[in-house]
Amino acid sequence: MDQRELESRVKALHKAAQSNEPASNLLSIMESLRVASPTEEMLRTTKAGIVIGKLRGNPNKEVAKVAGEVVAKWKKGIEAEKRAKGLHPAKAAQKGSVSPASKAASPAPKPLVGNNKAYQGDVEKRTFKSDGVKIAITGSTTRDNCIGLLYNGLAYRSRESEDNVIQRAEEVERAAFKVYKGETKEYKEKIRSLFQNLKVKTNAELGRNVMSGSITADRFVVMGSKELMSAHQRKADAEAELENMKKAQVPMAEKSISDSLECGGCKKKMVSYSQAQTRSADEPMTTFCECMNCGKRWKFS
Repeated sequence: MDQRELESRVKALHKAAQSNEPASNLLSIMESLRVASPTEEMLRTTKAGIVIGKLRGNPNKEVAKVAGEVVAKWKKGIEAEKRAKGLHPAKAAQKGSVSPASKAASPAPKPLVGNNKAYQGDVEKRTFKSDGVKIAITGSTTRDNCIGLLYNGLAYRSRESEDNVIQRAEEVERAAFKVYKGETKEYKEKIRSLFQNLKVKTNAELGRNVMSGSITADRFVVMGSKELMSAHQRKADAEAELENMKKAQVPMAEKSISDSLECGGCKKKMVSYSQAQTRSADEPMTTFCECMNCGKRWKFS
């Protein structure tokens, strides 16, 4: 598959996703992309990796699964391409082997260059304070506090080193500051939202993906609430939504209308009725009546 064809199919996939087309349409396009073996330059130019990557958070389980498989296959292909050129993937990023134009199209996450020694303390109680990490980086108290908040979220239940966590926290804060145009209300709300999602115990994969670079800082700060949820929570929400739809579609039971009961008001035999046991079990049931013609109501035993 050449670059032109790849770009065409990626655009079709993006359009289908934006238009909320049926999952079968997305799967059909992704299956055609699965067999492709694009180069790193092709992926950056067409932004194919970004489009497919976003679908890993799709509410449809099968769409998310296939998207993940395609991304994994392409990633292996790129790594093999770099090895064939005699350049390790991590070193390639450090040495800037990608052209400036490609970087502008889709900047790759910076490799973690700090101390990679695994954290040995209590991962449940990790914070930048307990880790002894300084967050006075930007010269702004607000921004530094946001970096600290992101550090606390990324470090929660993580064995990543302090150097690695603070590096990612800085990248995410910087991306949010750029996207939301400074220390705005939206910027602060987004930082709090990201922190809250990172602290969800059943959503550990989110923090791992950010730390590994699978979710870049630029993408992380624009992800919607559903994308930030764990797969488990998305499944639960989808099931709840389906259940509510089923309940909403249950037809109302038709009232029973008697042709023998007569309304004392309009004398019409258009009386609906229902019965209920309102007294002891050995007493007769109470019959509740309503005239469908004039609306008069009464009851008798």
